[in-house]
Amino acid sequence: MDDLVEQLDRHLALPCVAWLLGAGISFGAGIPLMVPLTRRVLDLMAGTEHAPLLDKVRAELPPDAHIEHLLSHLGDYAALAERSQSKTTAIGSRDEIEKAHRTVVTHIADIIRWGYRAESGTKAEEIGTYKRPLVSVAGHSAFVGALFSTQQAGLHDRRRAVRLFTTNYDTLLEDALALACVPYWDGFSGGAVAFRTHRFGQDEPDTGYRAHVIKLHGSIDWHLGPDGKVWRVRDGDAYPTSTARVLIHPQSTKYVATQRDPFAAQFDLFRRALTAPSDNVLAVCGYSFGDDHINQEIELALERPENKTTLVAFCQEGARMPECLSQWRALSWGRKVFIATEKGLYVGKDGPFHSCSTGSDRDWWTFNGVTQLLRNGAGGHS
Repeated sequence: MDDLVEQLDRHLALPCVAWLLGAGISFGAGIPLMVPLTRRVLDLMAGTEHAPLLDKVRAELPPDAHIEHLLSHLGDYAALAERSQSKTTAIGSRDEIEKAHRTVVTHIADIIRWGYRAESGTKAEEIGTYKRPLVSVAGHSAFVGALFSTQQAGLHDRRRAVRLFTTNYDTLLEDALALACVPYWDGFSGGAVAFRTHRFGQDEPDTGYRAHVIKLHGSIDWHLGPDGKVWRVRDGDAYPTSTARVLIHPQSTKYVATQRDPFAAQFDLFRRALTAPSDNVLAVCGYSFGDDHINQEIELALERPENKTTLVAFCQEGARMPECLSQWRALSWGRKVFIATEKGLYVGKDGPFHSCSTGSDRDWWTFNGVTQLLRNGAGGHS
């Protein structure tokens, strides 16, 4: 058991480590998960000119559909309207659909930017605003501090830049790195207003940066201009153009979107990180393994016999472990899969090991727990 815990520490200290970070790491920062985000957006859209159109879309979706499903449906209808001679569908015209889509995306961006906490028990609803933002960078700063001040101690000269892949739209990772004075690359050049320079097939820079931030699904500060250029823009700026739209994509159309830049380039970098020729680790935190495209990329890499990537997944087991993790750990290459849950550590088919001696649940699957593990080591984590 102690050897497996030491292996976990050694994996996270390898010279080549990439992280995949999902929505769970930002929940504690004041950014809502999908269900409360959906409710908040629908509340904002109620009574507007877009409400009748959204009601038609929601009537076609399952009751538990969330805001990304709604965006996907709008995107599908927009594509149908574009192909039709009349530029109209059963729910409305192309212009009506696209305007509703842009409005929903703008609401999502504003909620993520300023924060939102839904009513819970005796706690009242809290709505972040420009004058009173709710979002905190403290948890991300602690993670960055543990990752670069502690985990890289003595490794700085031989460790390549740590790749931080994220499905999140917020800018907390970038903010935390900047506040820690950790130089990072994100594919853009410029200052407060920046332009996208990285293209599909190009290599990442190999010097000058300690981190690479690669946002797989877009960002609240990315804007796509009518000329096809991608900009990173400060909040409130009216340029480069008022017709630019926030560049985030809904769930079912993500696969199509990843065939074009900038998303083709982002997933190309993810694919390369998973197929590095030397010993290599993909550590996962805050990601619920709910994106089939990302899961497929991980599986395709791990199943190759010559692949030297180890997956280290920090996740909540709950009543049931994520289905793909349960499947992967049972396969012939399952020994490449380490899973740290509240019940303990799983390695391939075996586990849980290193359960909490007091009988309570471990918290090392949480963002704060991972931060403490990076700082103190798995063996020193209570």
